[in-house]
Amino acid sequence: MQTVLKKITRFVILGLCFWLPRERKIRLERWLRGKEEFRKLELADCVIVSFGKSGRTWLRVLLSRFYQVRHGLSERHLIGFDNLNSRNAAIPRIFFTHDNYLKDYTGHIEDKRDYYGKKVILLARNPLDTTVSQFFQWKFRMRPGKKSLNAYPEHGAEVELFPFMTDPSAGLPKVIDWLNLWAQEAPKCKDFLLVRYEDMRADTAGTLSKIVEFIGTPGTAEQLQAAVDFASVENMRSMELKRTFWLSGSRMVAKDKDNPNSFKVRKAKVGGYRDYFNDAEVGELEQIMARDLAPFYAFPMEDNRPAGSHAG
Repeated sequence: MQTVLKKITRFVILGLCFWLPRERKIRLERWLRGKEEFRKLELADCVIVSFGKSGRTWLRVLLSRFYQVRHGLSERHLIGFDNLNSRNAAIPRIFFTHDNYLKDYTGHIEDKRDYYGKKVILLARNPLDTTVSQFFQWKFRMRPGKKSLNAYPEHGAEVELFPFMTDPSAGLPKVIDWLNLWAQEAPKCKDFLLVRYEDMRADTAGTLSKIVEFIGTPGTAEQLQAAVDFASVENMRSMELKRTFWLSGSRMVAKDKDNPNSFKVRKAKVGGYRDYFNDAEVGELEQIMARDLAPFYAFPMEDNRPAGSHAG
């Protein structure tokens, strides 16, 4: 309820400021969103930080089902900060964030000091896969206002995938810069756990076990497996079509059931970026990543390379 009221308040304030120039309205909205993020951060028992399209929704479904099974709750509610905690105080308040707006409120742009005293899980994915998924998010799912708010190409712009990938303001350089700052700041956090999307794919139950133990709510093998089965790619796509989580907004609702690229759960494939580019383009993108990304993440590369040549 508190989150809904905050959204309504933000909407009213922005409506009353319709006369402001566009750039000032964007700054105001980012500040208001940052203020709400700061409130949640202060109250959270744990923070899960990720760049967009790094597997956050999958992890959210895994954790939701884990706590539902553990505490006998309905499967229709995705965990969203304190909604499950309000039903059972044993369920932690988990703040999921893409770390977009907090700095606009606190002014801490060059570091992550706002997170230092918190229990932080950084969910990271190979930035090449992340950026491809971000392109389809921008093209088919992202609201026009969010595109402006986060400096993505304007709504309706004709942008192809490879130019999007190399665009400093929206593509691979943006993702790498975000990851590099977190690599620099991670050692300063009081409690920190790096979780790679690739490890979640390779051993979902094992990785989920590490996550809930880090949070402080370890589970049984049966509870973990129930969550893994529920959050399978096939079941999550089915739930999108059936609008299972409609109470949680649009995050798990297919935009166009006839267009697979409009689904929230699209391919969920490790190394899938190679399906979209020829050899020369793959080489250029991988070179950017090898040159610029901090070694902190050590994403598997050769292990994901399919037999034969790249897609042409």
